[in-house]
Amino acid sequence: MSAARLATPPRRCNMQTALGNQTPGRYTPQPMTRLCLACCLLTLFAAPLAAQSRPNDAASLAARLQKFEDKEEIQALLLDYGRHLDNRDFAAYSGLFAKDGEWVGGFGTIGGGPPAIQAFMEKAMGTGPNRGKNCHLLSNFVIDVKGDTATAWSRWAFVVPAEKGALISQAGRYDDTLVRENGRWRFKRRVASNDTGAPAQK
Repeated sequence: MSAARLATPPRRCNMQTALGNQTPGRYTPQPMTRLCLACCLLTLFAAPLAAQSRPNDAASLAARLQKFEDKEEIQALLLDYGRHLDNRDFAAYSGLFAKDGEWVGGFGTIGGGPPAIQAFMEKAMGTGPNRGKNCHLLSNFVIDVKGDTATAWSRWAFVVPAEKGALISQAGRYDDTLVRENGRWRFKRRVASNDTGAPAQK
């Protein structure tokens, strides 16, 4: 290395060199500096907005989860109806209705809640076991929940034993109004409609 280069003092970086040529007494931000400032400002404004949206997001998620759980419980109620009916367990069957529940179907109309519905069904269908081995197939559940009330629509088919296998004797639909009572979903009104003619002959 030459003596001249050794004698040359090292260049010193000052603020003006780092930020570019500036007019004395005036600071003009460079492009990269502007970008950093913009990011900082965006973060400052976005953080409060994000914090405000979190409670709303949590509430929305909780509401969607509650509706999903309500539909699951109502679907179980619809299935329990058929299970208790086929088992001729009219005490459990009537317990699926609200305290002012009503049933409307081929046997007539009965209101007054579980005690009245139990007595009505036992008179119409008897209190013994299901010796005919018939059953209900339930399907096509459509459930709409609105807070503590709901509506449901579904299909039913009445299956009876045949000489070979089984056959569908009758078929129809249920139109339901439901209510949340003491934390559990119950039938407020169930209408059983028959969409077929006379029962099929074996």
